[in-house]
This record gives sequence, structure tokens and C-alpha cells, in this order.
Amino acid sequence: MKKIKQFVLSALAITLFLSASVFAQSGYTFTDVKRLPATPVKDQYRSGTCWSFSGVSFFESELLRMGKGEFHLSEMFPVRVCYGEKAQKYARLNGTINFGGGGGFNDVTMTFSKFGIVPDEAYPGLNYGKDKHVHGESDAVLKAYMDAIIKNENKELSTAWFPAFQGILDAYFGKYPETFTYKGRNYTPKSFQTELGLNMDDYVMITSFSHHEFYKPFILEVPDNWGWGEVYNVKIDEMTEIIDYAIEKGYTVAWACDVSEKGFSWKNGLAVVPSEEIVDLDGLEKSKWEVLTAREKADFFYDFSKIRKEKTITQELRQKSFDNLTTTDDHGMHITGISKDQNGTKYYIVKNSWNVDGNSYKGYLNASEAFVKYKTTSLLVNKESIPKELRKKLGI
Repeated sequence: MKKIKQFVLSALAITLFLSASVFAQSGYTFTDVKRLPATPVKDQYRSGTCWSFSGVSFFESELLRMGKGEFHLSEMFPVRVCYGEKAQKYARLNGTINFGGGGGFNDVTMTFSKFGIVPDEAYPGLNYGKDKHVHGESDAVLKAYMDAIIKNENKELSTAWFPAFQGILDAYFGKYPETFTYKGRNYTPKSFQTELGLNMDDYVMITSFSHHEFYKPFILEVPDNWGWGEVYNVKIDEMTEIIDYAIEKGYTVAWACDVSEKGFSWKNGLAVVPSEEIVDLDGLEKSKWEVLTAREKADFFYDFSKIRKEKTITQELRQKSFDNLTTTDDHGMHITGISKDQNGTKYYIVKNSWNVDGNSYKGYLNASEAFVKYKTTSLLVNKESIPKELRKKLGI
């Protein structure tokens, strides 16, 4: 899941937007149906680590649900751990898997299970002179290092290559926290994880695609699934049934999806699937258009000041979008509730990791059921938040 970067509009683009009157506020009015406890919104800033921010946020809500209290767990500890694991697999497979800052929810559960977890104060991951996460340089350096290892001028790997890789991680993120002190007590990552009481065997990933057998697990074919994590396959309506049941029973849901869509507007805090096609680009000055990001282009052409009819999402339409690569594994977020608009249409309340600025809902958005059915790539849920009949079908 790669971060969709937020850029500031150039003065020229702002002029273009204003002249077209596209800065109208959203015409949607939302009322909470049910909102579950969640920790404050954190900012992934200029890093491709949404998978860790949303996965960690999900587990922070699990701790709240379990009555353990509020924790700010380290988002950068899973990033550090997974870079090490990813490097070893990349080397063994001779550079034939994806290598970068992206990942999936299975990477978070792997970290908790195999390595443990730490509070953010024990591992903030900011060891490079910044107070926010900026990973352009570190991602590039780590990739270049691994490509040099794969090229392998010495014709065999030395015993130094992985310690040297760990040294780069130490330099950017800080040394691995073998031990740390938290609220006056000494811990290791594993002992802290044990005390939290989060058992990774209680969690599974869910998706809905017809190119694999329903009610069976399969390895999801997206580039950032470098760990080859398995997901359980259910039918499209059952996928949203799981979300609804989870929220009703007090469980939140980690949500991986595609946000590179014209109906996704961070500014308006809205994700919908408009039925109309994008308007023709002819007549726009190319030089003006090219300064806009894909996200800004989408906002330009979709009028969020009106409630519009959405597409009817079927299993076939969802599958087609995945097969033709128009559904991509862009982003990870955290579903924390259900809302409805003024017409009574259901939406999901979604916590994002793009801070709270430039958005109408203080870091949250409302995603329509149609959008979730269409653009979900996977969910991470507690097994207990799956309806019993579905659990029986899945054999869990």
C-alpha cells in the first residue's frame, strides 16, 4: 500500500481551480450511526508506511476494546523489522520481489508475533534530523544497497552484507530496541507484546475475488505483499457483512484499498463511486493540467457539492477492476464506525494517517458502502468479529 502524496497546488493551478468554482464544500451531511473508540490520528507524512500506521491504529483500538487503556504504539518498529525481513527475502530471491517502504497488514501481525512491539516513545524512528517521517532518502539508499548486493561483484555474498544493512537502518531509524523502559518498568519488545495480551492467532485477513475459490485462503497478488500473506476469500456482500457485524459488536477493521479514484476526496473527507464518467480533458491547457497530481485532477472533475447516484457494484465489476489493474493496493486506513448521509445512505467512518489538516473531518473520512465493495483489497479483522456462519464456512 503506497502513500498517495499530498502536494501543495501551484499558484497557476489554484487560479485554474478558482475560475472553475471547484472549491465548493461537500454537499454531504453525515450523522454517526456508531463510532468506536480510536486513538488520535497520527501523521505518516512523507513515508509509504500507511500499512503500519493503519495496522497499529487497529491494534490500539483493540487494546481500548479490551479495556487495556490508550497506547501509542510505534509505527516505525514494524517498518524497521519488515525492512530487515524483506532484505533477506530479496537477496534469496535475487531481487525478484518488490522492495520498498510499502507493505500490508500481514506485516504488522508478523511483527507482533515474531518480534513483539514497543511504545512509540521507545522507538519513534526519527534518527535523521526530522520531526516528521520523511523516507525518500532512506528508501532510496536501502534499495540501492540491496541492488548492489544482488549485482554481487564478488560472486558470493559476504557475511557482512546483512549487518551492514542493519547499520543503515540504525542510522535512519535508530538502533533496534533490545530493551527499553516504559512507565518505570523494563521490557523487551516480546515481553511488552505479552503484557499487552494481543494474540495474533486471533486475527485474519479477508478479501473478495472470484479468481480464487470462495471460503478458502490464498496469497493476494499485489506487489506490496512481499511476505506472501494469505487472505480468506468471501463473496462481495459477505465482505461488507463482516464489517457491519464487527462494528455492531464493538470491533474496528483495518482496511486496505485503492484511493486513486475520482470519487475519493481527502479535502472533502469523502469516498464514493460516481456513476458518471470523467469529463473530456480537451480544451484544458496542457501546461496547467500537468502541474496537478492525480488526486487533484480527480477533485477538479468531480463536483462534491452535490449528492450523486453511485454505481451498482457487483462481484464481476469488482473483479474486472482488479484484473485490469484499475484497482491497486494504494493505501491502508482504519474503519472505526458507520455513518449515514442526509438521504439515509450508509457510509463507513474511516481514520486516515494524513494528519488532520486539509480535511473536513479532522483526519477522518466517510467511505460509501459502494466504494468499500468496489475498491477494498483486504481487511484485517478479529476472528470474533466475523459472523458465526461465515466463520464456519471459512473453517476458522
